[in-house]
Amino acid sequence: MSRVGKAPIAIPSGVTVTVSDDNLVTVKGPKGELFQAVDKDITIAQEDGHLTVQRPSEQKRHKALHGLYRALINNMVIGVTEGYKLQQELVGVGYRATNTGNTLDLVLGYSHHYVFELPKEIKVTTTAEKGKNPIIILESTDKQLIGQVAAKIRSLRTPEPYKGKGIKFVGEILRRKAGKSASKK
Repeated sequence: MSRVGKAPIAIPSGVTVTVSDDNLVTVKGPKGELFQAVDKDITIAQEDGHLTVQRPSEQKRHKALHGLYRALINNMVIGVTEGYKLQQELVGVGYRATNTGNTLDLVLGYSHHYVFELPKEIKVTTTAEKGKNPIIILESTDKQLIGQVAAKIRSLRTPEPYKGKGIKFVGEILRRKAGKSASKK
């Protein structure tokens, strides 16, 4: 049996989980409300503060869906209680990030600015201290959405392997190359 799929999901106090007849899971909590459509073969049972996800057979497809939907529902429960936060760092001379509301304005060394209108589910803040790299902070209850938006922002200027210039996640370790001068010996 799937190790991920068979683990029960603990439902904290203040969180309500409802499963409709057409297998639509709704999770409500202090930070918001999230929805996830679940495959009709997968069943979700709720008993004494725990949620269990069960599959009907040992088919490869059912095994894959079992762990997937358990992880998605668990991410929803964590999202409505604690939320998710991602930080990205702009490394490069002249790179800047500013925001007004949910609009993110990036200067990344190109001849033009990148202006992003972020979804309303995501809260964005930017910090720029003297002597430090600008940081973009994304906060949301939806892990999938925040990851997708962060990946899109990073794709505008991925970190290059020689000097490390670009947009990277805070704490990310980049694989660096030595460059042309290191090979001459």
